[in-house]
Amino acid sequence: MKGTCLCGSIEVSAPSHEQVSVCHCSLCRRWSGGPMFAVHCGGPVEFSGAEPVAYRSSDWAERGFCATCGTHLFYHLLPSNEYILPAGLFQEQTFQLTSEIFIDEKPDYYELNNQTEKMTGQQVFEQFAPD
Repeated sequence: MKGTCLCGSIEVSAPSHEQVSVCHCSLCRRWSGGPMFAVHCGGPVEFSGAEPVAYRSSDWAERGFCATCGTHLFYHLLPSNEYILPAGLFQEQTFQLTSEIFIDEKPDYYELNNQTEKMTGQQVFEQFAPD
């Protein structure tokens, strides 16, 4: 998959994926202005052109964006080196919504009607916490 930020300064290349998940956590909603539609791309993600700006958003992750236009580019899980990218970067890709996480933090003002697997924040931490 190939995508770009709004201004085109940064191009993103990642393995093709067909599934997208939604994160309703308060950090993702604050970061994106709504739920984050996320593509789990693993580690082989490449950024070309301008250098993304990254900041440490938690003990285990960093978030990145374009310094020119502000487009959100990634959520990077540091322990596993996994990149989770906003689905909107990939305008030519077709996705299927399969899961929603932090469903317990979803505000009442919207509701998705897709049939998805839903997990609370606690369930996410239990499933993905390092041993």
